[in-house]
Amino acid sequence: MTSELEMNWTLGTPGLLGVAVAAVALLLLLIIRFRVHAFVALVLTSLLTAVAAGIPAGSIISTMTSGFGSTLASVALLVGLGAMLGRMLETSGGAEVLTNWLIDKFGEDRAPLALSVASLLFGFPIFFDAGLVVMLPIIFTVARRLGGSLLFYGIPAAAAFSAMHIFVPPHPGPVAASGLLGANVGLVLIMGLVVAIPAWYIAGHLFAKFVGRKFDIPVPDILGAALGNGQDKNHFKSSPSVGTVFSLLLLPLGLIFLNTGLNMLGSAGVVDPEATWVQWLRLLGETPVALIITVLLGMYLLGFRKGKDKTLIETIVDSALGPVCSIILITGAGGMFGGVLRASGIGDAIASSLENVGLPLIVAAFLIAAVVRVAQGSATVALTTAAAIVQPAVLADASLSALQVVLMVLALAAGSVIASHVNDSGFWLISRFFQMDVPTTLRVWTVSQTLISLVGFAVVMVLYAIASMFA
Repeated sequence: MTSELEMNWTLGTPGLLGVAVAAVALLLLLIIRFRVHAFVALVLTSLLTAVAAGIPAGSIISTMTSGFGSTLASVALLVGLGAMLGRMLETSGGAEVLTNWLIDKFGEDRAPLALSVASLLFGFPIFFDAGLVVMLPIIFTVARRLGGSLLFYGIPAAAAFSAMHIFVPPHPGPVAASGLLGANVGLVLIMGLVVAIPAWYIAGHLFAKFVGRKFDIPVPDILGAALGNGQDKNHFKSSPSVGTVFSLLLLPLGLIFLNTGLNMLGSAGVVDPEATWVQWLRLLGETPVALIITVLLGMYLLGFRKGKDKTLIETIVDSALGPVCSIILITGAGGMFGGVLRASGIGDAIASSLENVGLPLIVAAFLIAAVVRVAQGSATVALTTAAAIVQPAVLADASLSALQVVLMVLALAAGSVIASHVNDSGFWLISRFFQMDVPTTLRVWTVSQTLISLVGFAVVMVLYAIASMFA
């Protein structure tokens, strides 16, 4: 890959920037103006971008499939298993049971806030895409019950998962950046919460009230489609107890937290990360394993224990996959497009140019992460790439206190979440699950992510100014 990057950089930063801008413009033109299916448009644009960026002809397909495959590796299992769990919760009446409980406990006016708080808690150890898919049946059921645009309920929850994923360990981005800059992970976790909560409140809770009035997005039926084989899905309905539903939602949370907790204890030297018992417990907490365990338990608690026919249970689980296949493929193609842009070297080229502009280090860190994010799509890649770029300057500055180094990590995190758009697989996940077209997703999700970035960075700068006074 190094030789490819060196070859591609012969285009120069302006040339690479021109290729990226033209690629995004072409993709939007194909989807919005000519109504080309998003999957086809993404594959075609990825191919043309690879050619224009100077990636060798023999490496173009492997570059495309690498980006596609790596995205599917992280998304397909999570979306597929999450959709199965969501389908069982929706069809059994479990989502309705939990919705009624939330409304009884918090009231109709505070139900969206209750969903968001739950998402913040789930978002602590669970990745953005997995957490969102598991919560979708609850979000959809609350939205159907209370009425109004889906955005009133979906955007606060999605923003909560996003803010936790990018600012708070044990998620991979802030953990990797902390390691590169030598920041205390425990302090990053505490300060990450201080930054994430106001960012979510403005970009999720308050912003949702605005876009919910502006865009009337109906609740999609993607998790409640007909079985298609003559069986009545109502035969699966059993109205499980609130405790059963909470058990199915909290089980993956607990298992994944087990994994991330052991990772942190291993990094701190409390446990031996190579110990056999640690490895096995961590395996149970890997997200795909946690979800498959939860799906199996859901099949038992919602199906077999209720005396449901085995064929009906199989059909219910199988019916979850058809509606999400398009989402998985489009999300993978979005990862392909981002992978081609990464291979072109544009993010690294522009970030390296910004490094020498002479801005304050924390501002430069934010801007470098933002440029890499906009250029190639992945927030985690943007965060780790930008952290590696500023690492020498941070480690060489002996005047930085431990808190200032932590805030440097969070400034990088804020930059890395800005302006989610068509080269970000998460953009397509939101677009397809919420059944929004591309222009609406740009107006809603892209703006929400940008608000998380800007509000988060503003909070970081205030904290950094305070920390500088006592340094």
